Amino acid sequence: MRPFITTFLVAAFSFMPATALAAEEVSVSGLIEMAAELSGQEVTVEGELIGDYGFRGGGWMWTQLNDDLYARHPTREGGPLQGANIGIGIRIPAPLAKDLDPPGGYRHRGPLVSVTGTWKYHDPERQGESYLEVESLVVIEPGRALDEEPDWSVIVAGILLVGVAALIWFVRLSD
Repeated sequence: MRPFITTFLVAAFSFMPATALAAEEVSVSGLIEMAAELSGQEVTVEGELIGDYGFRGGGWMWTQLNDDLYARHPTREGGPLQGANIGIGIRIPAPLAKDLDPPGGYRHRGPLVSVTGTWKYHDPERQGESYLEVESLVVIEPGRALDEEPDWSVIVAGILLVGVAALIWFVRLSD
C-alpha cells in the first residue's frame, strides 16, 4: 500500500504548476489591494524594515515593512519626493530578528529584506489586525546611516533673518 501512496503523491506533485509550490511574490501595495484574496496564502515581499522593533511575549518581534520609493532611494541621498509611504505590519519569530540592523528612520535606512510568510487579513486572533506572519527572512542590503550635507542657503538665510531682527530691535530701542 505504501508504494502506491508514494507513487500517487509524486505523480500529483509533478502535474502541479511550479507557482503552486512557491510563495507568490507581491509588492506591499499589491498585497494591500488584494488583501482579502491573498488571506491565508504564503507570499514573498521585499522592502525596508522601519520604525521600531517591538519584541513581545511569545518569542515574536513586530515591525513595519515599507516597499515604497523611499526604501531604495531615500530623500536624504537625493531620492525624489514622490508619493506616500506604503507599508504593512510584519510579525517575525525573534530568532530570525536577533541580528538585524536597526530599523529605518529619518537618519538611518533600515535593512532591505525579502520576507516570506502567511498573510493574515483581519486575523480574529489579533483583534482584526492584518499583517504578514514571517517564516523566512533574507537580508538583501544591510541598514546604514544616511548622510545629509547642510543646506548652506538655509543657514545663510537664517543668519540674515536673525541679523535683520536684531537691527529692528536695536532701532526700536533707540526710539
